[in-house]
Amino acid sequence: MLSKIEKAVLKAGKHLLEGFNSRKQVSLKGKIDLVTQYDVEVEKILLNELSFMSCEYDFVAEETHKERAGKNKAVYIDPIDGTTNFVHGFPFCCISVGVYNGNEGLAGVVYNPVMNEMFIAEKGQGAFMNGERLRASDKHKSIDCLIATGFPYGIAEGQGNNILDILARVLKNTRGIRRAGSAALDLCYAARGVFDGYYEFNLSPWDIAGGAVIASEAGCLVTGMDGTESPDLYEKFILASSPGVHAELLGLIKK
Repeated sequence: MLSKIEKAVLKAGKHLLEGFNSRKQVSLKGKIDLVTQYDVEVEKILLNELSFMSCEYDFVAEETHKERAGKNKAVYIDPIDGTTNFVHGFPFCCISVGVYNGNEGLAGVVYNPVMNEMFIAEKGQGAFMNGERLRASDKHKSIDCLIATGFPYGIAEGQGNNILDILARVLKNTRGIRRAGSAALDLCYAARGVFDGYYEFNLSPWDIAGGAVIASEAGCLVTGMDGTESPDLYEKFILASSPGVHAELLGLIKK
């Protein structure tokens, strides 16, 4: 299964890369939430290439299939995670596919064709980038940590004051914060140990499904707000970090 998903993502990635280097038709889904024709076209390629899974799995995809149909197993697809980056030519954007049985992550594939980074993971088999095994950070103090986060589109409508308060607390108690604009890749960079932790609010399941499997298989502790592993993808919050610093980071966020 994983090899077939990887093959599908590679095919779709060629179209994403073509779009990255081309003129785009940009529309608004919200005040600052963008979509391009390439989001829709890449999703169509993925749905077609992964159709062999349709008997057993629901498909939940950002642009055309946002609701589950009732099966316990699901494939979550984000055709371009980091669309704003994609539109502006910032190369931190990717395709993300996550395969789940309920809240149990079975496989994850995240591919950034612009930077030629292919992340894959299968439950119990570890996580890899371009064939090299990934291992999460082993930090134990938040002050030694580089943290990634993101901001919800609702900030443009005046929402998110609490998120900014949390950001200030985390910033004061860590080495620094980075905001690169792709939840899926932030999770993969936590899997690589580049980021010692990553947290974000107001996420959709397709944003995090693939990356959460990869981060977990690399040794990150991946939880929701209650600190329980295998979080509900619909909770709209995720924290993935070195196990040694997870409780401290969660405490800063919940304080």
